[in-house]
Amino acid sequence: MNPKSLKDQLAGGPSFASSLRRRYEAGATVAELVAETGLSHGTVVNRLHQAGTIMRAPWETRRMREDPERAAARKRLAIRLRRLYESHGATLAELAAAGAGSPRNARRLLLDAGATLRTTQETIRLRSINRTETHRRLLASVRSQYEARVPVAQIAMNHGYSIATIYRLLRQAKTPMRYRNPQTRTASRS
Repeated sequence: MNPKSLKDQLAGGPSFASSLRRRYEAGATVAELVAETGLSHGTVVNRLHQAGTIMRAPWETRRMREDPERAAARKRLAIRLRRLYESHGATLAELAAAGAGSPRNARRLLLDAGATLRTTQETIRLRSINRTETHRRLLASVRSQYEARVPVAQIAMNHGYSIATIYRLLRQAKTPMRYRNPQTRTASRS
């Protein structure tokens, strides 16, 4: 009678499956378990499933093994991106440009930070509210400067707009317009 090989002994039994599970949950990858046991990839995965193991994605394994300083930096980035996403209405593409690298990575960081993702329609609505408020503040600023007798050319320079745009904003703000040349006004009345 042939004694069972080590490989055959390891492949069976609930105690083996539970020891595989313990090593996997401690951070070992399936490839490392295959190398240690000499079993096939499929057999190792089947034993892990038999033991009730919840399998990780490769990125979850990488994150488990991550350097603590790098993990802390990633957490700070995720919190910063969440603040931009929730407070300022930033899109995933804008978060990618702000340091996440890609929209997919930005999405993953937001989920890690506990953010609730918006639909496209919610983002559009939020952005229109922000634009409306910003526009309202601009109108108020232009109007108050105009009523304080600041020259229109100076207001245009202050805000980085053309003189024609400043006049358009003043009309939108329903500002009572003053004559451009006060001497013309007095000359026409006499």
